[in-house]
Amino acid sequence: MKGKFEKIKSVIPSGCDGILLTSEVNEYYATAFAYTDGYAFVTPDKTYLITDSRYIEAAQASEGTVKVELKSGVLKELFTSLNVKAVGFEDLCVTVAELARFKEQFPEVEFVPIGGAVDKLREFKDKDELDCIVKAQSIADKAFEHILGFISTDKTEKEVAIELEVFMRTHGAESAAFETIAVSGTASSMPHGVPRDVKVQKGFLTMDYGATFNGYRSDMTRTVVVGKADEDMKKLYNTVKLAQQAALDRAVPGADLGELDKTARDIIDKDYAGAFGHSLGHGVGLYIHEAPSVSSRSTAKLSKGHVITIEPGIYLFGKYGCRIEDMVLHYEDGCRDISASPKELIEI
Repeated sequence: MKGKFEKIKSVIPSGCDGILLTSEVNEYYATAFAYTDGYAFVTPDKTYLITDSRYIEAAQASEGTVKVELKSGVLKELFTSLNVKAVGFEDLCVTVAELARFKEQFPEVEFVPIGGAVDKLREFKDKDELDCIVKAQSIADKAFEHILGFISTDKTEKEVAIELEVFMRTHGAESAAFETIAVSGTASSMPHGVPRDVKVQKGFLTMDYGATFNGYRSDMTRTVVVGKADEDMKKLYNTVKLAQQAALDRAVPGADLGELDKTARDIIDKDYAGAFGHSLGHGVGLYIHEAPSVSSRSTAKLSKGHVITIEPGIYLFGKYGCRIEDMVLHYEDGCRDISASPKELIEI
């Protein structure tokens, strides 16, 4: 992976000499190197990776950037050597105190807010980014196949979550994409329930998890039944599956993302009005939740480079719940669902 120099330089504000990136995710986007202390400074000519001695040696392997060791006065030296008079900054993440400190340190430099200009670039992935997400999802799919043989009422919810994460880490993932969800029985009614140190209960078991590969994340959810599903459970599960498939069928180039949400919601509301409380999906990339939103409020169209989730659910408070989630990518030649794990009702 290489940093996205060409993309970022295209949003340098007119009259500015560069953009100073301070958010870790956009620093990674600029440099393809993960570090937690420092900055990235993107000019019309180069990207400068500025970090401290803990990272500087490892940073030498990152391509297409100038490495600068972070020490007292180094930014002032860099700005002076480049004759910097105006700098774009990430006002969506820089605190008031940080901005005041920058202005005190560089009274001769104008700091110009850029809003979400770089975040907007990240919304549209190129082939390298899409390939990383596909790889991350393939690891997650393998983890699902593995976990089916692990689940039992002798295991705890925490053990199921940990097993998913260990499997992904030992099969190519850098880390889990987010805190893994594995909730069973009555706890499955909580969309973002936290795995408990209790034995897996009979009934629905919902697992929401993903892998990270080269910084890019995947996101999937599968709900299985521990024991046997009764007719009410089968009806609920099949309603979620039908709603998801209807939205997936409409996830084509140019699709209205608000309409995708409505498609799934209308099916669920026929028999489970109000039981689908969250939006249908979201974008995925270096963050697990990023643009575009797939919700009733969304006005975006499914466009080249978008990666979205389609994840309807039904949650009956205090009883149980179910969610099924796939990822859809818009490539050059159209859209495809990259989640390969089965979606028929599985009883364990």
